Amino acid sequence: MRVVGQRREPALVAQASGTLLTASARFGETLSAFATDTFIPKGLFRFRSAEAANQHQLDCIAKGLARRALKAAESR
Repeated sequence: MRVVGQRREPALVAQASGTLLTASARFGETLSAFATDTFIPKGLFRFRSAEAANQHQLDCIAKGLARRALKAAESR
């Protein structure tokens, strides 16, 4: 196994410190920002093959990323 980097995971403790709580809150805010912009539309989809399902997923992701890039370009 090859180890890259020097990062150490903090030990599990019964009482979290303030720095760990703020890091956790920051991580949660980052995740919630990503969750607001889902690219797959809601609903039930039926596909004839796994390839068709994969193609649909890739198309939705590509369209979603294009919308995000367009919105970012318009806000500049």
